[in-house]
Amino acid sequence: MQGEYDGIVTVGELKQYGNTGIGTFQGVNGEMIVLDGIVYRAIWDGSVEVAPDDETVPFSNVTFFDTDIKAEHVNAASSGELKSILNSIVRKHGRNQFYMAKITGLMPSILVRSELEQHEPYKPLNDALKTDQREFTYSDIKGTVVALYCPDYMDGLNSAGWHLHFISEDRQKGGHVLDMVVQDGVLELDIISEFAMVVPNRDSFNAKSLATDMKEAIEQVEGK
Repeated sequence: MQGEYDGIVTVGELKQYGNTGIGTFQGVNGEMIVLDGIVYRAIWDGSVEVAPDDETVPFSNVTFFDTDIKAEHVNAASSGELKSILNSIVRKHGRNQFYMAKITGLMPSILVRSELEQHEPYKPLNDALKTDQREFTYSDIKGTVVALYCPDYMDGLNSAGWHLHFISEDRQKGGHVLDMVVQDGVLELDIISEFAMVVPNRDSFNAKSLATDMKEAIEQVEGK
């Protein structure tokens, strides 16, 4: 959020820690979707490519996905409704756990975004997206949403609640989900009870004031 966009691990290293997840790349150069052990990048024009193993990563969340909960015939008229469905499952199984979810099926409509690569001096993410965000709407597209849930006590370390990224079935389109409609989808969730965190050890990071309240800026970035 505060412009710390230089990578600290490579894509190759990241894959040692999980086969499913979300994130971004050096310079916020696209939205990351990790699915079935492959790290995809949805770039500024909405297209998708496989990220090379030597690409570096400033921010990501991955896990080795195990299906603990499964539901079929999931329908939602908006991303808000989908999150309500997901939140009802979280309340039932424990709101203080982490969850990684996959929602696969037909999206009658989906609005996603990516962004232009950023260059130094880096601007805070909400300021960068005011000018460099690119949005794409797709209709009747099949694909998978990879979604991460962080509990409230993670606020400050991560974005509490749900964060959704999309990739099409043909792996040609994707991005951060701003809104969507789901028709007859298959929902799988992995309940996660532990996490490991790596942070950079460099002057730019160590000088940041990370006690700053970023809630409003995060809501802008999330499209709320």
